[in-house]
Amino acid sequence: MSNQRFTPEFKDEAVRQVLDKDHTVAAVSERLGVSTHSLDKRVNAVKPNDHEAQANELLEAKSEVLTLRAQRVLLRLWLERISQSKFAFSCFHR
Repeated sequence: MSNQRFTPEFKDEAVRQVLDKDHTVAAVSERLGVSTHSLDKRVNAVKPNDHEAQANELLEAKSEVLTLRAQRVLLRLWLERISQSKFAFSCFHR
């Protein structure tokens, strides 16, 4: 096991090769002489989490549902109010 130290720039470039250039972790780690485990840990730390993205989408969808429900309630109240007014009665019953 090596105690070799790499600069942050070197580590960032290795991660970029995996994420941006679609190289495998194994190929990049072998080519650069770094541990596959270490590179994999760095890539996973930087890579967006699929669970977080799904949770955000679900939260947005729930928020939209609540907004639409509130709008539906307001529309129903408005329609009730209109249907009870004398103006609506005279407009619809001529």
